[in-house]
Amino acid sequence: AMARGPKKHLKRINAPHHWMLEKLNGVYAPKPSAGPHKLRECLPLVILLRNRLKYALNAKEVTMIMKDREGLIKVDNKTRRDPNFPAGFMDVISIEKTGEFFRLLYDVKGKFAVHKIKDDEARFKLCKVVKKGVGNNKVPYIVTHDGRTIRYPHPEIDINDTIKYNLEENKIESYIKFETGNQVMATGGNNIGRIGVITRRERHPGSFDIVHVKDASGNTFATRLNNVFLIGTGQKLWVTVPKAKGVKLSILEEKERKLKRHHQISNCLCLMTEQMANDIPKSKNLYIQIFF
Repeated sequence: AMARGPKKHLKRINAPHHWMLEKLNGVYAPKPSAGPHKLRECLPLVILLRNRLKYALNAKEVTMIMKDREGLIKVDNKTRRDPNFPAGFMDVISIEKTGEFFRLLYDVKGKFAVHKIKDDEARFKLCKVVKKGVGNNKVPYIVTHDGRTIRYPHPEIDINDTIKYNLEENKIESYIKFETGNQVMATGGNNIGRIGVITRRERHPGSFDIVHVKDASGNTFATRLNNVFLIGTGQKLWVTVPKAKGVKLSILEEKERKLKRHHQISNCLCLMTEQMANDIPKSKNLYIQIFF
């Protein structure tokens, strides 16, 4: 007999690499439920709470947190009780009991950065417009990257633009047009997580349009139009971003940075040991020579 319906399991070996699950800690991985983000472009809440935020030791504890009567975990200002709910790019996770708010963004390695934000920034999210049309009774609407259908948008809003969506009032506050000089984050391809300014757009009818972007350190890169997400106008970002600011370092730059950090740590340790040696009476200096 053939299998019927969608698959209900996900082997750990087939889980997306950016979830960073250990290869040998079990056979299966959490299978994300059907929801606003694709399986390979999401982070299930069970992984977020257990592996990233360390609020639980195992999936059973995550279930207890999620199913709590108070509705402890909110995604985009909606209580979610499904541990496998797929949270994705730009989603706001609110844990009101601890007063913590996080936004899911990409780091330059292509992994989800659970970026801590303030209360006032958790009230909105940015959404990319992926579809525009006219529905029944000639009602204009747009569809966003996270599956929202919004009716009667501003007539100037077009595909590839970004809207600032108020999660409390469920309405569009403002929007960013897709134009050169605006800030974008790459959300796919080899340059995922990089942030920069659009320098130009190459149109290729019948194929993929290419967007050329220049980052803060002056490096340029090109990626497909589908892979860029507007996050600011001019020099002003509309959301706070992880500390790397979307600048990808070369292998040599990364090596230098690690060595510099290593030297700083060893210098710090030397100072600490010197301080300890000065604080302890001279009769006990023998022990210090032995241990340090």
